[in-house]
Amino acid sequence: MKKYFALVTGIFMLVSATAQDNTPKKKEGKPVRVFNSGKTINARTPEVTGKGKMDFNVSHNFGDLAGSNGGIKRFFGLDNAADIRIGFHIGVGKHTDLVIARDKGASLVQQIYEIGIKQQLMQQMENDPSRPMSIAVYFNNAISAVKKSNFPDQDNSFENLGDRTSNVLQLILAKRFGNISVQLNPTYLTRGHAISYDQKNLFALGGAIKLPLVANRLNLVVDYFKVFRNQASKDSFSVNNNLKFFNPLGIGFEVLTSGHIFRLNFTNATEILENRFILRTITSWGKGQFRWGFTISRTFTLWR
Repeated sequence: MKKYFALVTGIFMLVSATAQDNTPKKKEGKPVRVFNSGKTINARTPEVTGKGKMDFNVSHNFGDLAGSNGGIKRFFGLDNAADIRIGFHIGVGKHTDLVIARDKGASLVQQIYEIGIKQQLMQQMENDPSRPMSIAVYFNNAISAVKKSNFPDQDNSFENLGDRTSNVLQLILAKRFGNISVQLNPTYLTRGHAISYDQKNLFALGGAIKLPLVANRLNLVVDYFKVFRNQASKDSFSVNNNLKFFNPLGIGFEVLTSGHIFRLNFTNATEILENRFILRTITSWGKGQFRWGFTISRTFTLWR
């Protein structure tokens, strides 16, 4: 009995000594904000709003600056509001955002309601090799409320609610090197309805980079999506609709102020939502078929 008592006493004293150890602990690194907002131009970033906060986000794409649909006759795109998105990004958790948005749309599939969730799985930390980058996943469901077409085999030839829906699943991998930020966006798109010679499911690999121009004031942001569409689909659209697809490229200038973030965008993607611009980017930078737009983002505190 005395042996067990001595053993227990020894363990207790060892635990007590460990708990009272005053050896200085390694200072934890600070979280790294890889990008300044939840999107670059077309690509989502791993950044989240923060619990109890809401990011009110308005994006607006005008018409083509040049090309057959631009120029002075359409006042360099100002005469045409190609697409508009109004979004509410609500921080329901420290690393979780709920996204509710309304997109105008710019093709046959318009009046789009979007609901999504972004979960930040890891945040890059200074001086912490175990957290060298930021990782997030985004999933959304988009539903078109536009009137169904009376003609068969159109993008909006809907038969039921399932035909009106589409989903995007996106993995976001980002890292900041000094003042330069880079990321990759593997993206999978699926939808309920597709034209008979089109694909229902598509994969795209996106990427983005942020370069500082004026410290803490002005950044250059660029993003690009390589869309992996099969050749049969490309050939069918070329023959039946005289359409050719292009990969979305966006270039923007991000202005940081004390109250909000303003971004001036230039892109050949007519539409703002991934569910649409991955499918239907049919305009080319090389032909002057790119448009300018803007995004304004402001964060509000909803609860503490």
